[in-house]
Amino acid sequence: MIWNGSPEIFSFGSFALRWYGLLFALGFLISQQILYYIYRTEGKPEKDVDTLTVYMVIATIVGARLGHVIFYQPELFWTDPIGVISPFEFHPFRFSGLQGLASHGGAFGILFALWVYSNYSILFSKTDVDLTEKPNNDHSVSPKKKYGVFITKRTKPGQSYLQVLDRIVIVVALTGALIRLGNFFNSEIIGKPVNAPQSIVFFNRITESLLKDPASTVVQSITVSKDGKLPSGAHGREPIDIYVFFKPGINEQDARGFLINDVKFFLGRYSEYVDEPASEPLHYEISRENDGTYAARVKTFGIARHPAQLYESISCVALFFLLFGLWNRQKSNTPPGRIFGVFLIILWSLRFAYEFLKENQVEFENTMSLNMGQILSIPLILTGIFVLVRSYRKTNEAQVSDFN
Repeated sequence: MIWNGSPEIFSFGSFALRWYGLLFALGFLISQQILYYIYRTEGKPEKDVDTLTVYMVIATIVGARLGHVIFYQPELFWTDPIGVISPFEFHPFRFSGLQGLASHGGAFGILFALWVYSNYSILFSKTDVDLTEKPNNDHSVSPKKKYGVFITKRTKPGQSYLQVLDRIVIVVALTGALIRLGNFFNSEIIGKPVNAPQSIVFFNRITESLLKDPASTVVQSITVSKDGKLPSGAHGREPIDIYVFFKPGINEQDARGFLINDVKFFLGRYSEYVDEPASEPLHYEISRENDGTYAARVKTFGIARHPAQLYESISCVALFFLLFGLWNRQKSNTPPGRIFGVFLIILWSLRFAYEFLKENQVEFENTMSLNMGQILSIPLILTGIFVLVRSYRKTNEAQVSDFN
């Protein structure tokens, strides 16, 4: 398969709505509805879901961004501190989003945020209030505070930390599936080259650059197809034809100039997606269509790779149904930590395995036996084993106690 779909839904000036952003947001919206159902079924207040959603959105974005910078680009803290948290580029000014999010950072962020949620309450006060009377015996705060944000220790027993995690990880798996699908649209987190039926040549980043380059006002559209007349090469090397259709009024000289300069430049720039030797001239044919416009066929080689993003996305969907089934069996009587432990073991074990099929994200990982993603997965897997064993042990102890 050749992937040449646009990563953008639409653009307006410097702002573009990308599939990644839509799928990221859709993950939280769908998750919220599923959590509403879970909380209704268990007889818990649905308003808690709204609070949890806020915690989750903030924890995921902040944790994933800081995780990427800490684990992969720590130099940004002193070379571009604004860029660590800013979704804008200033030279020229444009909305770029947060370039670089790490799922391990998001995981640590969520674990911390839900610990805060389970143990503390955040109160917002805009008027004089007397908080010496604890509302619903749930908080213990100082009296007569106003115009502030007050973090207070929960004193009324509610859902435990593990019970909250058990419900949240169900929807985290589904959100993860949608985020990885967004990575596929962006042609990022790509797999290693492979000659296999499921391999994909990612070409849309090149098309996006060609259509947005200032000189590309000459181009109407670009399509890509496999050249079936030539055999595949080793290490995923696939012969492809790039068809460039020029706009009306573009003469042959300008068309050739675009091919020799712009097309050749971007094929060389995105060497992870195509194999276009810099020392050789561009191989192309140009012709005039019946309507008087020009079209060209460029011959080069794409690099077919493991669609690692789809592997992880499909795995997360399967994990979602498994976790939801575990919850559905006992619902509110599910032993605390049971679902969370299964989630940690399966998700991060799969992540550890998939890393063998993926390209390293940063150069320093090339010298490591295990890359950063695998190293960070190990403590999460071990935590999952501990939590799951503890869950079964406590269940067995409770059964023995009831029997006695």
